[in-house]
Amino acid sequence: MTSSAHVLAAPESVPVAESDVRPGSRLLKPFEVVASALLVAIVLLLLAGVTSRYVFSLSVVWIDEVASLCFLWLAMLGSAIALDRNEHLRLTLFLYMMPARTRRLVQTFGLLVAATFLASLIPPAFDYALEEWSITTPALEIPNTARAAAIPFGMLSMLGIVAAYALKTSARRDLIVSALVIAAIAALLWYASPSLVRFGNGKIVLFLVVFVAACLVAGVPIAFCFGIGTLSYLAFATRVPIFVMIGRMDEGMSGIILLSVPIFVFLGCILDATGMGKAIIDFLASLIGHVRAGMSYVLLGSLFVVSGISGSKVSDMATVAPALFPEMKRRGHSPREMIALLATGAAMADTVPPSIVLIVLGSVAGVSIAGLFTSGIVVAMVLLAVLAILARWKARGEDMTKVRRAPVSLMGRTLLVAAPALVLPFLIRSTVAGGVATATEVSTIAVLYALVIGMVLYGGIGWRTFYRMLVETAALTGSILMILGTALAMAWAITQAGVAQSIAGFMTGLPGGWLSFMGVTIVVFLILGSVLEGLPAIVLMAPLMFPIAKTLGINDIHYAMVIVTAMNIGLMAPPIGVGFYLACKIGNVPPDEAIGAIWPYLVALIVGLVIIAVVPWISTGFL
Repeated sequence: MTSSAHVLAAPESVPVAESDVRPGSRLLKPFEVVASALLVAIVLLLLAGVTSRYVFSLSVVWIDEVASLCFLWLAMLGSAIALDRNEHLRLTLFLYMMPARTRRLVQTFGLLVAATFLASLIPPAFDYALEEWSITTPALEIPNTARAAAIPFGMLSMLGIVAAYALKTSARRDLIVSALVIAAIAALLWYASPSLVRFGNGKIVLFLVVFVAACLVAGVPIAFCFGIGTLSYLAFATRVPIFVMIGRMDEGMSGIILLSVPIFVFLGCILDATGMGKAIIDFLASLIGHVRAGMSYVLLGSLFVVSGISGSKVSDMATVAPALFPEMKRRGHSPREMIALLATGAAMADTVPPSIVLIVLGSVAGVSIAGLFTSGIVVAMVLLAVLAILARWKARGEDMTKVRRAPVSLMGRTLLVAAPALVLPFLIRSTVAGGVATATEVSTIAVLYALVIGMVLYGGIGWRTFYRMLVETAALTGSILMILGTALAMAWAITQAGVAQSIAGFMTGLPGGWLSFMGVTIVVFLILGSVLEGLPAIVLMAPLMFPIAKTLGINDIHYAMVIVTAMNIGLMAPPIGVGFYLACKIGNVPPDEAIGAIWPYLVALIVGLVIIAVVPWISTGFL
């Protein structure tokens, strides 16, 4: 991983194929320049909108229109860049269990599956963009095609990247065999299509469970797994035109609240580049580092505070680990225990604002972002408490012979250095939770604040570094939004098939009422968080589960906290949870060595999760 800022909970440079060849890297330089310019334009536009609204009491409508146009182009260009840089999230556990020869064939098959998905959607994507010509924007009165054209352009670009990659990295025999297998499956489905259309909901299992699972095992990026499953279902088992899928993807990638996602990702890059996170860590270490289990408390506290700036658990771990691990080793902490605490601490901190997961959840489930931010802090404190108790118990044999309390003068100096950085998380939380500004508005203000403070007080950022941060943010944004688009299309297909009603009937009929439903929810999201990672699991399941929770009288905020916490625990749970492997990579500890140490910490988190689930007041008491 070239930089922690690349990643949101684990698109950690796992390659689409086994080599690290980037056949389109030179050709994509213009894409990177344009994507960087679009990101800067979005930030400046939103800053202008905030300034006009709060300083001059003017609402400039066309700003949102232009920002939305730039955002979809940023998403599609960023997705192409992420594909070229091997940064689309995928599951590799099963792939690397295979013999080398089989793995190469399966990887080639995965590449051609992605190519088939893109090639099949390009014609309806062009039709969709052309149909948008008749729709004009309210303020600027320009055809909506200017925005929608980003979808076919991005898909065509990604198809070119995948094709070039396959030709350069795959053996001809593997390409022929994979193509024949895909053609045979398509022919069989086409022949069986009349029967599949008349078949009941069992066809959902074939297309949206079996097909998706097979693609996951083959290492196909998760966005394309959801996409090919939904595409196959619509094409061979329904009479719904594929054209509709493009509209659902557009809807999933274009939510105005999602504009804050790339800006908070960019904020995480600034945090890394300026050293603002390290300043916070140094202050906490001087304050409580001298007590028994003090460095464990500092690690957990640092994750709690730093997560209130970056919005990304990966950025949090990469900021905290290098600053604290050397001293923790000196005090007798084993590397495996440090990794376990780092991973579960990051899971704890992902409900702390401005968590990108909370922003996406609020967008897809229609839940108040301000409410999620307020509740997330309290929920994180509960999880922080259970982890701190376990850390204290495990530190009973810690070597404290050479540990001394930091002088008051050192505390004062570190506080002085950290104070400007410490203001930022409180600024973000208080303004959004208090309803003063939206998450999108706050994200732009936070970026401006961090850039100014970072340049003036923390050493600044060079132009080369600044440009690299923009490209990394664009790539990560594209990979996130591609998942959101295909997952929303898949969730729509499931809902249209009537599965949601069947699930609702089953869930509401469970003995034990809402507590049984909560228990099922925890198990489902522990598994989905481990297999799919957070964002796709949320986008896929939230439209199905939230209406059921509301029917049972469960508060939306309370339910959101339960599913996000369960999902984060699953993300860190071996042997599949990718967050666990990411923590091992950051801490440079083999997974086989750390896997035994993480279970007590995961059990502690599950205890905290059960408390959060059965005591609604924790989530709703401060709303």
